[in-house]
Amino acid sequence: MRLVYTLLWWLLLPVLPLRLWWRGRREPGYRANVGERFGFYRGAAHATGALWIHAVSLGETRAIAPLIERLQREAPARPILLTHMTATGREAGRTLFGDRVMQAWLPYDVPFAVRRFLEHFRPRAGLLVETELWPNLTAAVARTDVPLLLINARLSERSAQGYRRVALLSRPLLRAIAGIAAQSEADAGRLRDLGAQHVVVTGNLKFDVAVTPAQRHQGAALRALFGADRPVLMLASTRDGEEALLLDALARTDALPAATLIVIVPRHPQRFDAVAALLDERRVPYARRSANAPIGASTRVVLGDSLGEMFAYYGACDVAFVAGSLLPLGGQNLIESIAVGVPTLIGPHMFNFAEASEAALAAGAALRIRDADEMFAVAARLLGDRGERERMRENAQTFIAAHRGAIDRLWAWLEPRLAVADAKANRSTAD
Repeated sequence: MRLVYTLLWWLLLPVLPLRLWWRGRREPGYRANVGERFGFYRGAAHATGALWIHAVSLGETRAIAPLIERLQREAPARPILLTHMTATGREAGRTLFGDRVMQAWLPYDVPFAVRRFLEHFRPRAGLLVETELWPNLTAAVARTDVPLLLINARLSERSAQGYRRVALLSRPLLRAIAGIAAQSEADAGRLRDLGAQHVVVTGNLKFDVAVTPAQRHQGAALRALFGADRPVLMLASTRDGEEALLLDALARTDALPAATLIVIVPRHPQRFDAVAALLDERRVPYARRSANAPIGASTRVVLGDSLGEMFAYYGACDVAFVAGSLLPLGGQNLIESIAVGVPTLIGPHMFNFAEASEAALAAGAALRIRDADEMFAVAARLLGDRGERERMRENAQTFIAAHRGAIDRLWAWLEPRLAVADAKANRSTAD
């Protein structure tokens, strides 16, 4: 089965540079260091012996911030190599960690590329974040003496069904993982059913991501640009197809308080211009966040076309709708908005964040809506009811506090495994 999988990769290889070039039209980061995607790394292996952490994209990179802080506090001499697959993930890593970590692209999952990656960096251990599983990479690491661990692991039922259909490929892959720290009992159960071993539950690291004073200050400054007295409704992490649904519903509603400002923050930066074109087509008065200018009273919508400001956007709004959930896309991370204390709305399709969503709903920290029309109706009610917003903020604080501690549980499980890996790396260096 893995041979068939590898042959498919070989067929794709000739078009992958073209795909990177195409994506690089709107995200130039995809055109940087392209050789790394194929296992060709420049210069000496300055990261040899590093602890390797793979965070595929933006969400995973932000989620591991508490772990990076703990690692560098407990073992400051241990180098960290952070790999990504998306430009937004790499940019987030640079913004969050600067030169405290080394960064590289993880190569495509073809044997020659993953072999060159491992030979160049020779990591002492590998940590894969959430569900980033690659058969050839895992098999190559298994042939070395390097432990490969899956942390903050999650697996929706929909994804589990997909893995079951390719059990001949997924079962040996999961069995080759030396240990798995899952977000929830449901995630752990699905992973075990698929053949994973050595699975524990440590919780969701996203609950331990702290909102910094700088981010709160940035949110206050952004709110000043929006207008301190204007009600602000944020449509967060919108996906393709959702903006049209939301703008159609906005045109139909008359329930929102007068002067309400709508802030649309698309999930993917390559779609900023597409959403701007949609607003132009509908003749909606809007301003771009990137202009960094005060928002006039006649402006109905702000297009959040900036990176690294999600916490600031949440801090600048009164109510937030977490998108990716109007259509069957799985939803986006609602924990961030709740952590800021924003009354949060979610749609019907949150299967990628099912456990966190159900817990937030039960705690009164979030409300579920059925469609775009109901979202605006509920948002209008909240914007007009300060008391209900305050109750949801209090519920949000209680909810987040009750679920913190994943970093401590993960560290208790991870530290002895890293100590063994460190000892082996030190012996190898001495030899």
